Amino acid sequence: MLEVVRVPVLADNYAWLVHDPESGATIVVDPGEAGPVKAAAAARGWRIDAVWTTHWHTDHTGGNEALKAAGVEIVAPSAEAARIPTLDRGVGEGDVLMLGRHAATVMTVPGHTQGHVAFHFVEQQIVFTGDTLFAMGCGRLFEGTPAAMFANMLRYAAMPDATQVYCGHEYTLSNARFAAVAEPDNAAIKQRLAEVEAQRAESQPTVPTTIAAERATNPFLRAASVEAFAALRTAKDTFKA
Repeated sequence: MLEVVRVPVLADNYAWLVHDPESGATIVVDPGEAGPVKAAAAARGWRIDAVWTTHWHTDHTGGNEALKAAGVEIVAPSAEAARIPTLDRGVGEGDVLMLGRHAATVMTVPGHTQGHVAFHFVEQQIVFTGDTLFAMGCGRLFEGTPAAMFANMLRYAAMPDATQVYCGHEYTLSNARFAAVAEPDNAAIKQRLAEVEAQRAESQPTVPTTIAAERATNPFLRAASVEAFAALRTAKDTFKA
């Protein structure tokens, strides 16, 4: 089994340390800054071997340079190489990355950025979605189209219920409040909103989530068409939680 450690960075980002106890190998997904990630790894006696980057935004790549200087390999989307100057190894759709003997398939999931990727450990039922799929939400369409992001939602929705979703931000409370407006008759959303409000009142994290939970309570994953998805995304862009 892989060990996944949440590392809060910056204002509301999460970086993720992923460790294989069998081989001792460790990677970090989306280190927005290096210090907290290094400290979390050192506290566990882990050496960071590689950074896996989902997209070029600096709140996900801000720690790359310092980690690279320490001898860590930087893996990032080939399509965003020009915007990730620290890149050592470019990846794209269908590529396979290894953490010890555990394989992660690279998914190209454009929309938030054009070259955005996700990392899916199929056997372990773990997916790192960056800023595409959030708990009860999805990423803004800075560079892509509703059709592209809707296609991503379909891919995520097809994963097994138990799949653990590790995203890049603690946005769940705002997302849950929007979901309650978007689907006012959804009892599962009402219940989850209450749970999230209680968690955040205690400064507890709400991530990871699961595909099953998202199917039940995420309006973007539940959208029946590109048009419905686009309307939701437009509404969320101006929503005041």
